[in-house]
Amino acid sequence: MVLTGRVGLIALICVLPVAVSPWPAETFVVLLILLAAATVADAVLAANTRRLRFTRTGDGSARLGEPVEAALVVDNPGRRELRGWVRDAWAPSARAEPRTHRVTIPGGRGFRVVTTLRPIRRGDQRSAVVTVRSVGPLGLAGRQSSHRVPAQVRILPPFLSRKHLPSRLAKLRELDGAVPVLIRGQGTEFDSLREYVVGDDVRSIDWRATARRADVVVRTWRPERDRRVVIVLDTGRTSAGRVGVDPTSGDPGGWPRLDWSMDAALLLAALASRAGDHVDFVAHDRLPRAGVFNAARTELLPALVTAMAPLQPALVESDASAMVAAVQRRIRRRALVVLLTDLNSSALDEGLMAVLPQLSARHQVVLAAVGDPRVDRLAAGRSDAAQVYDAASAERSRSDRGAVAARLRRHGVDVVDALPEDLAPALADRYLAMKASGKL
Repeated sequence: MVLTGRVGLIALICVLPVAVSPWPAETFVVLLILLAAATVADAVLAANTRRLRFTRTGDGSARLGEPVEAALVVDNPGRRELRGWVRDAWAPSARAEPRTHRVTIPGGRGFRVVTTLRPIRRGDQRSAVVTVRSVGPLGLAGRQSSHRVPAQVRILPPFLSRKHLPSRLAKLRELDGAVPVLIRGQGTEFDSLREYVVGDDVRSIDWRATARRADVVVRTWRPERDRRVVIVLDTGRTSAGRVGVDPTSGDPGGWPRLDWSMDAALLLAALASRAGDHVDFVAHDRLPRAGVFNAARTELLPALVTAMAPLQPALVESDASAMVAAVQRRIRRRALVVLLTDLNSSALDEGLMAVLPQLSARHQVVLAAVGDPRVDRLAAGRSDAAQVYDAASAERSRSDRGAVAARLRRHGVDVVDALPEDLAPALADRYLAMKASGKL
């Protein structure tokens, strides 16, 4: 049984007759018995909350930053009308609104309550319990019970970098069709024959076709299709650091590096699939956490966002040897391997630096890292002694980062180091540049 505030108010009012009564003790006992009897009767007359039935409806997934509705149908199989409140509780990060719902459900009828979720975290949001409070006709007391009604909403990566996709697709169409390359490179394939014009490279002349025609004929080439692109996402401890500003909520605390890397991976995957390449995905720290392999072009992005949604940074050092071995077991032919990790000198020296040469010997390797804009802001400070020391530390950090990038390039690894908002378009531009130069 639960009591309402009305009981306390009536008890306070009863102080007046007790105070003016010539027999205060007897008056107090009588009023107390009457109030207790009315409260118990009100609780007995309230609808039974334990017999209620619940049904979940609503969307099972949504993108981070978008509201999603979680609907709950409450059926009252009893004969008494249920008047009270329903609370559909979720985790605090789900930002469920409203907190409670005022309901009136006649006997034998149902009522639908809708809770709006505005999650601030990616991943699986699970409901807690549904609590129902039924109040009697006098509004003094009632019944309350909690029920387990499982529900789950998967919050997907928002793919904010998709705004860059149309411009990169336009560049891809220009590269693929309007401007075919005339000199064959490592990553080009034959496109068509056309007549020779002044300025064409003589090495492009097709002598056999020329012999069959009256005019000189040259070959044109286009970037090779059906290449394999493997995106490797490092989910180790370095991916947990928050950088930049959270673009979905404006929180200055920023997003984890893992989420910025996911955004870049989605843009690259969308662009590569439109270019006709096969895209595979691996998330790894000490163990494989997720993977997408041999997905069709139309199924690639849904499969990627579904695989990425539950991923969270693991606060352990990544096993670089196991990560490289997982890639090499899956990929036999030469491919473009994109490692989304951090340019952390200690982590790279202890892990990737030792195994990258064997990976770059068989594949084209690109390492993409998210920079921290706070380092640039600290490096610009000169107002007082404390800021000068901060600036010196920031310059040292940038110097170490540049030295690590130079070492990686000497091992044949291409490096893309950009600020959080710039990483996705920078990685896409590097992919297009490799296509244009015939490296892929």
